[in-house]
Amino acid sequence: MNCIFISDLHGNTKKYEKLFQIILKEQPDAVFLGGDLLPLISEKNIEMEEYINSFIFKNIKDIKENINKKIRFFVILGNDDPRIYEKLFIESYKEKIIDYVHNKKVKWNDFFVIGCSYVPPTPFRLKDWERYDVSRHVDVGAISPEEGVRTVEISDDEKRYSTIKEDLENLSKNAPMDKTIFLFHSPPYKSFLDRAELDGEKVDHAPIDVHVGSIAIKRFIKKNKPFLTLHGHIHESTRLTGKWKQKFGKTTSFNAAHDGPELSVIRFNTDNIEDASRELI
Repeated sequence: MNCIFISDLHGNTKKYEKLFQIILKEQPDAVFLGGDLLPLISEKNIEMEEYINSFIFKNIKDIKENINKKIRFFVILGNDDPRIYEKLFIESYKEKIIDYVHNKKVKWNDFFVIGCSYVPPTPFRLKDWERYDVSRHVDVGAISPEEGVRTVEISDDEKRYSTIKEDLENLSKNAPMDKTIFLFHSPPYKSFLDRAELDGEKVDHAPIDVHVGSIAIKRFIKKNKPFLTLHGHIHESTRLTGKWKQKFGKTTSFNAAHDGPELSVIRFNTDNIEDASRELI
């Protein structure tokens, strides 16, 4: 099955328009959208609900109505996407416009798709999609998930004790790993996919780790060997490492984030993952 994977569009209308044109032309079997999809409210004078419904969802509906094949859109949100708008994605899922897969396992032909939006603690103030990683540790320069701001309130216990590690253990129960695609926002820790441009940066004389991905995700991949994992979040990683994909044993992992003006598109076929390609448009 032919697939397209993109991530971290951050409400860039031109990139979305290019993406929709590509989908109409190529008619893939599935499109994976890996989070950080919405404009930054502080940067654009927009009505967010109108943008989501009248631009993103309307274009997806138009594509599905104008193509004589069934295309699935697998979607998660990312750490820059205010969770208060998640309800619109859940409604769209119920209306069968998209497959909103955060914290879900969805059947897709012979495969399963599982989504996870959470990232380890970052220096940013919005904490809707942040979790502790494997413990209550916070890296130098990051802000605890118990601080910052949220657009949707959760319990103090969830803020303090929930981890990405525990979420993955619960999500992966009864999923055949050799037939499961994981749609993550965070990349795995200390990989080609999570390299941030933080060289020489310090906080109170303590060096900041240049690798900012998830230890829990890295351990999960190496232990469970899923078929494919898809990632975003760290825009500059491919520029710094020269790598947009990595093998962890039997598992292939892709990073679709990009820090340039182009649209980064990863194309892959589930029958031949090794021939996946990345194009900047």
